[in-house]
Amino acid sequence: MTRREARVRAPQLRGRGWLNTGGKELGLADLRGKIVLLDFWTFCCINCLHVLDELRPLEEKYADVLAVIGVHSPKFEHEKDPEALAAATERYGVAHPVLDDPELVTWQNYAARAWPTLAVVDPEGYLVASMAGEGHAEGLDRLLAELVAEHEEKGTLHRGTGPYVAPPAPETALRFPGKVIELPASRTGREAATLLVSDSASHSLVELAADGETVLRRIGSGQRGRLDAPVQFNEPQGLCLLPEHEAGIAGFDVVVADTVNHLLRGVRLADGAVTTIAGTGRQWRGTLDYHAHDARSADLSSPWDVAWYEGKVVIAMAGTHTLWWYDPVKRTAGCYAGTTVEALRDGALDQAWFAQPSGLSVSPDGRRLWLADSETSALRYIEGGVLHTAVGQGLFDFGHVDGPAAEALFQHPLGVAALPDGTVAVADTYNGAVRQYDPVSGTVRTLAVDLAEPSDVLLLGDELVVVESAAHRLVRPLVGGLEVSGSRLRVERPVTELAPGEVELRIVFEPAPGQKLDETYGPSTRLDVSASPTELLLEGSGVTTDLTRRLVLAEGTGVLQVVAQAATCDAEAENPACHLTRQDWGVPISVAPGGATTLTLVLRGLD
Repeated sequence: MTRREARVRAPQLRGRGWLNTGGKELGLADLRGKIVLLDFWTFCCINCLHVLDELRPLEEKYADVLAVIGVHSPKFEHEKDPEALAAATERYGVAHPVLDDPELVTWQNYAARAWPTLAVVDPEGYLVASMAGEGHAEGLDRLLAELVAEHEEKGTLHRGTGPYVAPPAPETALRFPGKVIELPASRTGREAATLLVSDSASHSLVELAADGETVLRRIGSGQRGRLDAPVQFNEPQGLCLLPEHEAGIAGFDVVVADTVNHLLRGVRLADGAVTTIAGTGRQWRGTLDYHAHDARSADLSSPWDVAWYEGKVVIAMAGTHTLWWYDPVKRTAGCYAGTTVEALRDGALDQAWFAQPSGLSVSPDGRRLWLADSETSALRYIEGGVLHTAVGQGLFDFGHVDGPAAEALFQHPLGVAALPDGTVAVADTYNGAVRQYDPVSGTVRTLAVDLAEPSDVLLLGDELVVVESAAHRLVRPLVGGLEVSGSRLRVERPVTELAPGEVELRIVFEPAPGQKLDETYGPSTRLDVSASPTELLLEGSGVTTDLTRRLVLAEGTGVLQVVAQAATCDAEAENPACHLTRQDWGVPISVAPGGATTLTLVLRGLD
């Protein structure tokens, strides 16, 4: 591994407090002798959740020499709440210390520009590597092995237990439930309709009586896994009841978005049998393909919700900011909408931009597919092959504002329910509210507040049932036309000042130790650049294979969208493995005289 002569001391860890340390505050001095891996994350971000799972095997493999520290750097206002962070740390099974950094102090000291960002500090306290995005697990493994060998030889590596202290195990019937559907008695053989809930943190499904409390059965062992028998899930979310005809052909009744496994699973209600119906278990990383594929051979990425629309199951593929489809009769799957660019843009489905779609619901007449686009805090819909935005303004604008749709704001909604009267109920998750959009009047009003991260809404009879995820229960809140003036907020991130005219964009990428750029399946690198508003970027938009790009910018403010990826393979192995590193940056910029003429973003760099 290449080392620079001038070694850089890692900045100190500063924030509001610590989780998973038994109440102890940590500094780099407390971690001296360990390799420290800093994971800058925010719990709304699907890419950050991917990295949490990528790191689990490394934490186990290097348990006696590696200290992973999560540095929580919030995007949304709700994520600054220490109780919400504590809940998220449990929800996602974070088994390492977490620094609460609501003011982004440590984030800025480490020059982070994107969620997620990783930084590696050696046992002597020097910063040796930084990288953005996901897909770094193999490279990190090689880097860690080199650091272990180097510092064992120098005598600066100290083996032993790390600073993690597990919190007390909770006891509730549900633990961070995600989505809910109604099961008609005709499909279950029971005397009355029941409810099926994805019990995400318990890695299982739970069938409840219509009261929303009585447990009738649990499907799944409760342990993370992907086996069909004994049944295992990994943080399941969305649920979709197939029409009886298609269910009879397919051999299962319910489609489950098995989110962290990157799979779709089929559940037969008669006996609770589970079958893997789509996905390989590998996370999608590649070039988007709109063609149909055998569903079991398709790589998926964090499917978050599923809905039956126009004769197929539509999948909210949160991990790639797209929608996919699955045909349970032909057993095929493919991309339905989106480009993988994370932003808000309406129009033709193959050109539309999404940002972590997380909730789906079809209008009673079957014409519209409504969706909660969580990272743009937007309510959107598809009709006639075109995507429209009903409420929402972009990646960095959110709040709790009722009134005309053009002015109304949500905060990271995860669930949506199209109602028989034509209105739409929204689980406005980070506002702790249920909201209602009326397409006729074009207005939004608040129905209920003071809920703990509501993640889904279901109309059961004439009552709304809400999945109150962070309270670990289903509730039937009293709803009414509340008057909420609310607040208008923006993501507060440091703005990059750039000069008008020509600016050079540089993406820094160095292959991990033992790897080289790989062109086996085409060009090894890819760079996609766009801007919001579009008129900010006069020249330089589009896709090229060069990681350096000449941009021409107009004066103004906005967001520069940069998507970079690099393919590598093992340099000397007989059967080399292939790897793909990818990151999507949304860089807030201000273009004015006196700004910089170069913008450098690190995809992977070694110090």
